[in-house]
Amino acid sequence: MPPRTSNAADQAPVPASPPSALRVAVLADSDTRWKWGALTARRLTAPGAGSGEDGARPVEVSGLLLRGRATPTPRQLAEVGEVGVDAGRVREVTAVEFLHVVRDEGYDVVVLALVGGAVQAMLHGLAALRLPRRPVLVTGYVGVVYEKLADGLLLRHGADVVLANSRHDAERFRAVYEGVGADASAVTEAALPFLGGEPYRPEEGRDTVVFAAQPSVPASRADRTYLLRRLVEHARLHPDREVLLKLRSKPGEHTTHIEELPYQRLAERLPGGLPPNLRLVYGHMGEVLDRTDLLVTVSSTAALESLHRRIPTAVLSDLGVREALGNHHFVGSGLITSWDRLDDGHRPHPDEEWLSGQGVAADGAYATAYDTARARVGALLAAGALPAVAPYYTPASAPGYLPGILARHHLAPDGHPLPGAVAPKEPGRVRGAVRETVRNAARGAYRHGVQRVAPVIRRMGEL
Repeated sequence: MPPRTSNAADQAPVPASPPSALRVAVLADSDTRWKWGALTARRLTAPGAGSGEDGARPVEVSGLLLRGRATPTPRQLAEVGEVGVDAGRVREVTAVEFLHVVRDEGYDVVVLALVGGAVQAMLHGLAALRLPRRPVLVTGYVGVVYEKLADGLLLRHGADVVLANSRHDAERFRAVYEGVGADASAVTEAALPFLGGEPYRPEEGRDTVVFAAQPSVPASRADRTYLLRRLVEHARLHPDREVLLKLRSKPGEHTTHIEELPYQRLAERLPGGLPPNLRLVYGHMGEVLDRTDLLVTVSSTAALESLHRRIPTAVLSDLGVREALGNHHFVGSGLITSWDRLDDGHRPHPDEEWLSGQGVAADGAYATAYDTARARVGALLAAGALPAVAPYYTPASAPGYLPGILARHHLAPDGHPLPGAVAPKEPGRVRGAVRETVRNAARGAYRHGVQRVAPVIRRMGEL
């Protein structure tokens, strides 16, 4: 019998199974932190992260919003801009629900884009789960760190990666951890994940000044009215100049910080109203910067976005250079000036050495800013089972502080849910739909209370 001849089909190699997706969850508690968390997740899991040599492992990012006073509305989510996650698929959860989601859905990476106390609560809650293979835990800050440095950092201790937005921040973070005897190896230098856009190019006939407002800086009515009045005066002094007041939220909405005195309301009370060349604008900051010739702010992170694109940028000294305002962060930048000087045509020039330490990367180095962090996440993913989560604060080291932080998220001092924190599951689709309707109504009532009623009561108490 003649030997069997092989054909092409016999020779073809068996195709390899496609790699499983890298599953990432982002938990955020405000619109700004959602933007930071989602973009950070994308930068940390660019092709190649945790996928071995082929770099072909697909990535699935799930969005989760921690229910609270600053939970973003659908409008705010849409306004954040493109972050690679469908806003319509973002889920709202409580802290305990989030822990159950992590337990049941097997994420590889979890990005905690939260205020420090919430990060600490989630770290203890995740530790209490005692998962046989837990996710890599990442956290950081959404912008300039100008207050509560030690407090915020120690509340974030225990994550596998604590991102610093600049070399300056990385040095400060390590100094705090080492100063209290805590492991500082999690501190990883990166950059703000939302820097980008085309470099600034002046356009013939365009002259646009943008004031980037902040929800809580300054805080008093007198100071906020002063800034608004000076902006109005600047517009009237330069009637051919377009002047924009860039707002973070609409009245009744909350962002990372509470805004009890919206500029919109203050503008309604100005004698004579706003000049025709001054407008209030919302929207994605990057799109506003596309048409900006001078950005003015007290201490907004928008200044770093502007500097990254080499847009002329001014940090106001009118109300003083003070830690309470955050503009002390810009000491040495060459950007601190006043409305009087801006009215006269002054344009600050940034100090290049200061810029190089701030993670602005206007020199083009931004493309590699996340390489170290990406490599660290990849190494942790490849390491297999990770050690137990070990925050600096424990019931033994901070017995008068930690229990209160955990209790705010319905967790006991050992990280387990408090009795009654988890509602029993009800069978049936009808009951589930009714339960969800009731929850939605409760959320609406809660938000109305903290975002509308509470500020009015506080203001009445000050009269």
